[in-house]
Amino acid sequence: MSSRPGRLSGTLRRPEAITHSHPRPLPTPTRPIVSPLQNLLPSAPASPPTPAPSPTPQIHRLPTWSTASENEDAFLRDARPHFSRLDSQERQRFLAEILNLCDSQQLSFVLNYVSPRLKKDPFKSLPNELCLRVISFIDDPKTLARASQVSKHWHGLLSDDLTWKKLCEKHSYRRLSGTAGYSMSNQPHHHDSALFSTNPISPKESTFAHALSSTSGFTSEISPQNMRAKRRRPKVTSYKSHFKQRYMVETAWRTGGKAIARHITPDQGVVTSLHLTPEYIVIALDNAKIHVFDADGQLLRTLTGHVMGVWAMVPWGNTLVSGGCDRDVRVWDMEKGECKAILRGHTSTVRCLKMSDHKTAISGSRDTTLRIWNIEKGVCLNVLVGHQASVRCLEIHGDLVVSGSYDTTAKVWSISKGTCLRTLSGHFSQIYAIAFDGNRIATGSLDTSVRIWDPHTGNCLAVLQGHTSLVGQLQMRGNTLVTGGSDGSVRVWSLEKYACVHRLAAHDNSVTSLQFDETRIVSGGSDGRVKVWDLRTGQLVRELSSPADAVWRVAFEEEKAVILASRATRTIMEVFSFSPPADSLGEFYRAPRATSEEPAGAMDSDQDAAMDEDGISCEMET
Repeated sequence: MSSRPGRLSGTLRRPEAITHSHPRPLPTPTRPIVSPLQNLLPSAPASPPTPAPSPTPQIHRLPTWSTASENEDAFLRDARPHFSRLDSQERQRFLAEILNLCDSQQLSFVLNYVSPRLKKDPFKSLPNELCLRVISFIDDPKTLARASQVSKHWHGLLSDDLTWKKLCEKHSYRRLSGTAGYSMSNQPHHHDSALFSTNPISPKESTFAHALSSTSGFTSEISPQNMRAKRRRPKVTSYKSHFKQRYMVETAWRTGGKAIARHITPDQGVVTSLHLTPEYIVIALDNAKIHVFDADGQLLRTLTGHVMGVWAMVPWGNTLVSGGCDRDVRVWDMEKGECKAILRGHTSTVRCLKMSDHKTAISGSRDTTLRIWNIEKGVCLNVLVGHQASVRCLEIHGDLVVSGSYDTTAKVWSISKGTCLRTLSGHFSQIYAIAFDGNRIATGSLDTSVRIWDPHTGNCLAVLQGHTSLVGQLQMRGNTLVTGGSDGSVRVWSLEKYACVHRLAAHDNSVTSLQFDETRIVSGGSDGRVKVWDLRTGQLVRELSSPADAVWRVAFEEEKAVILASRATRTIMEVFSFSPPADSLGEFYRAPRATSEEPAGAMDSDQDAAMDEDGISCEMET
């Protein structure tokens, strides 16, 4: 007879497999029982472990008809219609009698044969609303990626954008804007926030295809992929595609990334300022030079004009305002590389600069004054007098500007009125850093403390103590404050409880640069290391780049980090990219694997194309 895989005979025994099993006798008083406690006695040797029996998958295989006799088939031909004529109770009794004749091996076969046929797809039995409710409790993207490949039905459910929106919220993946999250340029140089190999990437390990030279004397290396025309990134049109993009970027920050540019200056220079904008990377040095790079780290031009070191600068679009030891404030067009205006009035070094709008700049100087400039007309609108020593730092929010001085006080000024509204007194030594979000002011001082102030009343809300040396780095974001000190530590504070959340032993020497966003802290120190920390847990995620002699400045966006460091008496700039490959963003979903109900060719090309547009593949598992 021919083979018949669909026969009901799958539950009957093969003739050659029939065995007569004898029940194992129970222990009786005449058969002594060895207690397992005997092995626990000190004098008893330890008995070796007994290995588990090897699995025998042969008993779970479907029966074959290759050895069936003709009589067996004839019997089944008569038994099948007989069984079909029985009612429910009669069928149960018939099956019970058959099963009573089976030994344990055959019952195991029946169990494995029947169990898959009793399983049901819950997502086909439940309404879609309940299915989506169940899916909403899954916060592991790998699980969702695997589940989407079970069947077309599962894939359709997991294509619901509300599921991915909730997952974005759980992972704090904010919706991307066209500028990739770049914040306003009025952030301090060490607070700028525009927004992968397991080991840190060293310059020697990175390979570059091109070496560029310029009149500025830079030795430049750019990775080949950045010399070609940029591939356009697929537009983020759904929370699903947005989650995929953000997940890949976060994974790259933890374990990947690549160095896309490296520049070496011909001389030693201290980097005084670093700014990232959507279009430019701008650095200023104490040798009077300002270097302008494009967003990928290719040197565009060097701005020359200052006579001595540049100690402050701030970009706004294509405009750059800078100041330094020559006491001048210069306005530059970065696109053309031209100096548009020279603003004179300060009588000592310009130490800090900020812009309140596209035409208004505010400078603070060692001459103890602040000046408000109209950079379009090139005139000084107001001179803010009141500090008794050098103005070291300032921050702007709306019409208010807050300045910190070496006279140990901070002052709140009105930009429109040009007057001092209140003085914040309490520190015992010079103020080196300041942060201001409109509702709270944070000041860091040489007296090792951080003070929180109310800008509207001038009251001191809290004194945060813990650092043992100068607090020179501050950044405030929402209810979180992160501080860095000359003691090498980084501290995360809650501004709701005014308490320290994390104490990070970050560096062996001073923290020279500090920035954080919703998920990570990046710190640089004079010990030559750049470290990435998890903001929520305070754990070290990784080190970026190889150790240097000293790190001058670090700034990062969501998909890029720039490091300015000193190596072998040379100043080096390294640009790291954490962007996902362009090809991966266009192929988010692989086609679902074939299942028993849906063969591999069941999906047409249109459906496959739709998956590739905005899905999320198992690449997330790697």
